Amino acid sequence: MAPTIKEGTVPFDVPAAGKPCETWYKIVGELSSPRTPLITIHGGPGMSHDYMIQLSELNELYGTPIVFYDQIGCARSTHLREKAGDETFWTEQLFYDELNNLVSKLGLVEKGYDVLGHSWGGMVGSTWAGTKPKGLRKLILSNSPAYMTGWTDAYARYLEELQEPEKGIIKKAEEERRFDGEELEEAMMVFMKKHSARVMPPEFFKSFEFAKEDDTVSDTMSGKSEFVVRGGLREWTAAEKCKGIEVPTLVINGVNEGASDEAIKPFLDGIRDVKWVKFQNSTHMPLYEEKELYLKAVGDWLMGK
Repeated sequence: MAPTIKEGTVPFDVPAAGKPCETWYKIVGELSSPRTPLITIHGGPGMSHDYMIQLSELNELYGTPIVFYDQIGCARSTHLREKAGDETFWTEQLFYDELNNLVSKLGLVEKGYDVLGHSWGGMVGSTWAGTKPKGLRKLILSNSPAYMTGWTDAYARYLEELQEPEKGIIKKAEEERRFDGEELEEAMMVFMKKHSARVMPPEFFKSFEFAKEDDTVSDTMSGKSEFVVRGGLREWTAAEKCKGIEVPTLVINGVNEGASDEAIKPFLDGIRDVKWVKFQNSTHMPLYEEKELYLKAVGDWLMGK
């Protein structure tokens, strides 16, 4: 029997936005279920929930209700192109406030909930969880660096290892700060298939299409380069804030990805109740690359198996 699916929006009061805002969400399964719901936080910044939709299978496998949402400025939630370049607006606190608001509006504070953040979603989740949010039971930081330079250092190493002509094309684009054109796009696809996702289903590209359609969030917080962060996250670190996490935490990474072993080390050192799972046959997207194993690792851990 197919799970029930509910889509909707919740109002999100952002005084600095100067207009009404809403967060779009999708729920797979029933929040009234005795199972603890899992809230997912997508990556980017600036993408959408679509590329994580295969986590829906946790509902079929374990009965876990899954909550997806598109962050403010992204995909189906309120867009704020007028805030492009405003680093005082696009801050982590904005995304903390949005997540807290969603949890409250869905009535999950008392029931309790788990959170899985992937990539940028895990970056947000790691520092947000350090604030000790009410109702949070378990946390999963999937393929997320604990500090921004950990990611960029890893990408710099991978770029040096890349073969020509792709290596030269990307380096020239970086030097000239020119981030468009078919030649660069093809070279970056070669790089991404080695270090981001060896398997790329349609949902993966759908999230990237949303990010390209409105690049306000990604440009302001990260910038156009995959190798140099020039936006508001350039000095980002969770090394201290993650020490405040009090719930059991699962840290996941792959091989040859931005969330390298070095990049996640502050999570393993700083979080008191932490478990680390490394997917040896995946890069940044074990949800695609080792799907069955990933879903089992996540589902069993959430169920306490």
